[in-house]
Amino acid sequence: MHTEIFKPSELIINSRGAVYHLNIRPDELATNVILVGDPARTEKVARYFDTVECKNEHREFKWITGTIGSERITVLSSGIGTDNIDIVLNELDALANINFETRKLKEHFTSLRIMRLGTSGSLSSDIPAGSIVISAYGMGTDGLLNYYVHTPSENEKSLTDAFIAQTDYPSAFAKPYACEADAELLDTLSTETFTGITVTACGFYGPQGRILRAQPQTDNLLERFQKVHWNGLAVTNFEMETSAIYGLSKVLGHKAVSVSVIVANRIRGEFSADADADVDKMIRYSLKKVFGA
Repeated sequence: MHTEIFKPSELIINSRGAVYHLNIRPDELATNVILVGDPARTEKVARYFDTVECKNEHREFKWITGTIGSERITVLSSGIGTDNIDIVLNELDALANINFETRKLKEHFTSLRIMRLGTSGSLSSDIPAGSIVISAYGMGTDGLLNYYVHTPSENEKSLTDAFIAQTDYPSAFAKPYACEADAELLDTLSTETFTGITVTACGFYGPQGRILRAQPQTDNLLERFQKVHWNGLAVTNFEMETSAIYGLSKVLGHKAVSVSVIVANRIRGEFSADADADVDKMIRYSLKKVFGA
């Protein structure tokens, strides 16, 4: 167990006693956390709260804590990408498990329940815009988890090996890693949705096979990922946060699930006719399934 004091350079606490980037104090954080990319989406989620307790923002991180019934919930915008998720997950864990007065670990561990509500692009012609996809696994092509000590499960090892082999994964890319969703949350949310393997990319253009003016390392990325089939699952969608949320949640002892609404079908070349309505449908579905809202 870590018994040393966390130095001010490592755990930065601001003048109001809040963690540096997120600007949340420990008492302001709920154990139920909803992550959204877009700061504006926090209000879209919070409008379904029964009560609002407090809110604040700093940079791209906007948050609101409130309740649905007896459940206390914090909805927090993460911004885009796994680099932001590295900040978000580490600071959420610090809020839950480090005493900000003594700068030491708390005696009793708190496990957060984390649900990502995001937008995504489909990698299957059978999953149209407007569909909801639950990520059974996040397949990280971003490299973030390689910076942390982690022990993959047998399924995570098997999926990673299959992904590398079936895609003839380019050696120039970051070492991929697979991470699985929390089984209970996955079971709760996946009854009326598509479920599969979500590929998490470290960018929106080249890392997701979009070609504008910059020459890509490989020009058939989508075709490579469409080949992946493992244990009855296929690659369903692309996005930019899931593998990092799953991986760091596992490393830190939290429970996580990722819910995506499809706003683009990459295979058909189509984009949603009403993305705002699709996002609202995903929010209402997820809140009802997890909190009975």
